[in-house]
Amino acid sequence: MTIKELPAQLINQIAAGEVIERPASVVKELLENSLDAGAAHIEIDIEKGGAGLIRVRDDGSGIPAEELTMALARHATSKIETLDDLEHIASLGFRGEALPSIASVSRLRLSSRTVGSDRGWQCEVRDGETGEPVPLAHTPGTAVEVRDLFYNTPARRKFLRAERTEWQHIDQLVRRVALSRFSTGFQIRHNRRNIAHWPAAAGEQDQRSRLAAICGEEFVDHMLELEHQSSGLYLRGWVAQPTFSRSQADRQYFYVNGRMIRDKLVGHAVRQGFQDVLFHGRYPAFVLYLEMDPAEVDVNAHPSKHEVRFRDSRLVHDFIFRSLHKLLAGTRPGGVSVHGSAPKPAAVGNGGGRGALRQGGLSLGTADAAAAYQALYVAPAIDDPDQDLSDAPLGYALAQLQGVYILAENREGLVLVDMHAAHERITYERLKNSLADGSLRAQPLLVPQSIRVADDEVELAIRHRELFQGLGLEIDRGGPRSLVLRQIPVILQDVDAEKLIRDVLADLREHGQSQRIENLQNELLATMACHHSIRANRRLSIPEMNALLRAMEQTERSDQCNHGRPTWTSISMAELDRLFLRGQ
Repeated sequence: MTIKELPAQLINQIAAGEVIERPASVVKELLENSLDAGAAHIEIDIEKGGAGLIRVRDDGSGIPAEELTMALARHATSKIETLDDLEHIASLGFRGEALPSIASVSRLRLSSRTVGSDRGWQCEVRDGETGEPVPLAHTPGTAVEVRDLFYNTPARRKFLRAERTEWQHIDQLVRRVALSRFSTGFQIRHNRRNIAHWPAAAGEQDQRSRLAAICGEEFVDHMLELEHQSSGLYLRGWVAQPTFSRSQADRQYFYVNGRMIRDKLVGHAVRQGFQDVLFHGRYPAFVLYLEMDPAEVDVNAHPSKHEVRFRDSRLVHDFIFRSLHKLLAGTRPGGVSVHGSAPKPAAVGNGGGRGALRQGGLSLGTADAAAAYQALYVAPAIDDPDQDLSDAPLGYALAQLQGVYILAENREGLVLVDMHAAHERITYERLKNSLADGSLRAQPLLVPQSIRVADDEVELAIRHRELFQGLGLEIDRGGPRSLVLRQIPVILQDVDAEKLIRDVLADLREHGQSQRIENLQNELLATMACHHSIRANRRLSIPEMNALLRAMEQTERSDQCNHGRPTWTSISMAELDRLFLRGQ
């Protein structure tokens, strides 16, 4: 076959194959153009799941009449001019491929009017041919109408799913975009039926309303506000408490400089941040925004721009992980502000009432070794009229219910504590702290173990030798394709060392770091904490119960146990009054 230049229509259709996967892809490209145009309000009309009609109308800056046909040409854009612009992309779109690609697989009509113009102009594309602009009455802004998607590429059209499925993809896409710009209002209709209308959200209450409409009221009731800035990175947004988890990753929204993304590095950092606080198989819920220098992130790493590439991926990973880790560490009574309505664990008020009991500390001595775990409590029940418990979020203990729950009173009302779950978290956190304070104790192997790996993994291990040493592992080069393991942490002496080394190397290659060993150690400590925590039906005295409450208030992540179960909840006086019809 001879080499020849492809026709322009076929070139556009090939480009469309990379960018336009389904109707939702069209909606995404059009919405990004509207947002780049500074739209304050966007209307989306969909028919037949997008296969019949997609219309996006905005009140943005509009397109001048003389540039209307140019907007439908390939690689024509107003968003970049030089290579420097390409390396500092601040807009959502920039390649100039969206409109011509869409027009090559549909019947497209583009209408627009600039703010200062007295009339609008319209241009149509049919069968790859762009018509001349014609005048028409039009409000300021731009409207793009896409009909009969994939009509001229039947192979693509037959791969479309049912109308309901395609509509659900569009609906989820619009919700993601709506969370990226609270300053823009959105209205969406399907088959001429109003589906949703989210006005522009300027204030905090309006933002909460949009969050509740898109993520659900329960998310808003359990969300923690996050704001952290360091090393040129700024992370803000909302994270649901670990007790509000999902069976699917369907409430995870992450944005980089306003662009919605799904990134493996970000996902890994978030999972690490939520370690020890979720049930296995559960997913956290969050809406997070990362802002950084555009030159430090490549948004052109994927045709659909869903994935990005960070210049310093390790820095970004650690920043996200540590921001979430610090936030979740405060999920203890009175530790973190929760935005929502009562009742919920962190929303109790300050304790009040009896000041006669002196609250003793909880003795969980594990300094020498985890196996030396001894007494559960030291409970010095000493009367002290000067002791004031008014600042205790969990209040003071009243009684024990069925040997399982502690009933306590605080200023807001009644507090119920699952004593086993609470003590399990306290024990686990103190075991971790004791292990960290005593550093990793390593044990030399009597017979060094040889591990066969790929040649690039040998170089990777030698390059990160100091990291391995910090984890309690001593590794040397054994040959061009082998490593020699000489020592291992004592606490991991029964672990499959060869599998562990391979897993750590895989983590280093993928993420530039590994928490594999720390996770294994934490699993062992969690098991120990569970076995050494208070069991059901153990009778506790009032001072012992109060000691547990005080320890909960001082322990990180004590709102939930190691497995993600809540450790306590509260019932306010107002709720109790409603329950007993008081005042009605």
